[in-house]
Amino acid sequence: MTAARPPKPLGVLPHIPTGVDRAKLDSIFNKLTDYPEGFTVHPKLGRQFETRAKMYADGEVDWALAEAMAYGSLVQEGHPVRLAGQDSRRGTFSHRHAALIDNNTGSPWIPLDNLDDASANFWVFDSLLSEYAAMGYEYGYSHANRDALVLWEAQFGDFVNGAQIIIDQYIVAAEDKWKQQNGVVLLLPHGYEGQGPEHSSARIERFLTLAAEDNMQIVNATTAANFFHLLRRQVHSERNTPLIVFSPKSGLRMKQTRSSVEELTTGSFSEVLDDLGVVDVNAVTRIVFCSGKVAWDAIAERDQRNAAVAIVRIEQLYPLPTEQMRDLLQKYPNAKELRWLQEEPENMGAWNFIEHNVWRIKDEGYDLRHVARAPSGSPATGSKAIHDQELAQLMDQLFATTED
Repeated sequence: MTAARPPKPLGVLPHIPTGVDRAKLDSIFNKLTDYPEGFTVHPKLGRQFETRAKMYADGEVDWALAEAMAYGSLVQEGHPVRLAGQDSRRGTFSHRHAALIDNNTGSPWIPLDNLDDASANFWVFDSLLSEYAAMGYEYGYSHANRDALVLWEAQFGDFVNGAQIIIDQYIVAAEDKWKQQNGVVLLLPHGYEGQGPEHSSARIERFLTLAAEDNMQIVNATTAANFFHLLRRQVHSERNTPLIVFSPKSGLRMKQTRSSVEELTTGSFSEVLDDLGVVDVNAVTRIVFCSGKVAWDAIAERDQRNAAVAIVRIEQLYPLPTEQMRDLLQKYPNAKELRWLQEEPENMGAWNFIEHNVWRIKDEGYDLRHVARAPSGSPATGSKAIHDQELAQLMDQLFATTED
């Protein structure tokens, strides 16, 4: 008897609208500083929130504000939100401030759990320093409460190592083994900032090795709006699948990651983001596909060199949006040089996964190559000076001519 072949993966799902009315966004924003009577906010935070208010009045949101808008809109719609991690109330990089502490009494106040017209709760917890136990608990909670958005956040993405058993046994395999679907979200700070080997990589390559049969979504978003729509998509999607998000560190405050408020009112998550800085598509001879923070390094370098290069961001690595990538190739008719750029070492990151999925493009006359750090046994160097040298070398390789 011949065993039946598994069904063909669905791949990239159709887009679903996840925008929120401007009036609702305004009400959520106003609640963030609608302190209880007698509440004294920390003076430094007060000044920070004044800066945030000016940004919002100017029509922009940063990463933390877009995240708060996503959570707030979900609890208003009746979907509980539960976020846990080793420093999740404040945010490891002091960006979130989901729980405020009275500067005089020490009493906590959680703005998103006090929204008007909310029909669900927002919970945020600082968990113990045990990734294995904490992630396992949140996975179980997500399984028990299907209506909730449940997120576990690593202090640094590398710390996911401590919960690898939960990932291998449950997050990536439970649906195949037991038909058990789960929508838990992992927020894993990722990005090479020169902070050393334990504070750089959330091990993209491991998750991509484990990706098959639509068993999870692997995302490396680069704009506040795309992150907003991603979180809302996770709840409103018909398919209940774990979501792995390689979240930014320096990108939390970069102006390049900001979005307009209007981008939150309409639209949906975009798996691919084209290069809006290209003026003449016919002049482009090289397309660089990349994911995450390194895109901003490449864009800045491209602008400085005035190179005829398009920097295209792959926001979703799995399921890989190959059709959207192909559509972009048609937009740039004279670009036959394709590069995959990553900041991780060659034996890590997404390169091997990307090449496995797109290598046949070479048969159509495209020159496909990669740009990465040298293969390494460690995720990153421990020296900031060497890190800077490696980044400069990456950019030189990326913009080198094919003869170099």
